[in-house]
Amino acid sequence: MAKVTYSLLEKAKAQLLAELRHDIRDERVLAVMASVPREKFVSDDLRAFAYDNRPLPIGHGQTISQPLIVAMMTEALALKGNEKVLELGTGSGYQAAILAELTARVVTVERIAPLAEGAAAVLAELGYHNVQVHLTDDTLGWPEEAPYEGILVTAAGPDVPPALIEQLAPQGRLVIPVGAHDVQELLLISNSASGLTTKRLGPCRFVPLVGAGGWPTVDSGFPEL
Repeated sequence: MAKVTYSLLEKAKAQLLAELRHDIRDERVLAVMASVPREKFVSDDLRAFAYDNRPLPIGHGQTISQPLIVAMMTEALALKGNEKVLELGTGSGYQAAILAELTARVVTVERIAPLAEGAAAVLAELGYHNVQVHLTDDTLGWPEEAPYEGILVTAAGPDVPPALIEQLAPQGRLVIPVGAHDVQELLLISNSASGLTTKRLGPCRFVPLVGAGGWPTVDSGFPEL
């Protein structure tokens, strides 16, 4: 494969940002999508495709999310800059980096040790000291530091897990894909004084949320679209 130059990456990034502007209105989110180097979160052999608007494999049956989905989920949290956000499914660390640019603190959990270690290393290298990466088991989320003003889930479960609602702060927002194995819907759950409200953000397809509150095994995994 030919060497990927900085100029080629910048051209691809500009094309991606032009695409994102059709759906994303928050200029802060667009600015962060432009500033965070997605190529740092993929393997060298996929670097040329870092700014394609599609998910890419990162090993262990997982993906780095499609940029449009990352931007949509981030925009839905409506971050102001002083929140503590929980992310379920660290993966490559890319989504955590996006969040870290927009809020005070990010707590992210990952069940696959090599991914957690790799993401922590890249995030530290890039200077994201407001991100804590935790290796977790079947515990859903990170209750030790709840409540969170924002919760973002990068894997799909059959329903909205009650354990995550319990970790959501008053006025907090939860963004999560929910549905069957073949296709899900991205939901925004808002915790207001009058109770929980749900907004449907559109169809999506994610790798499965495994363990408590999710699917019992990884056998039914599917690629994110």
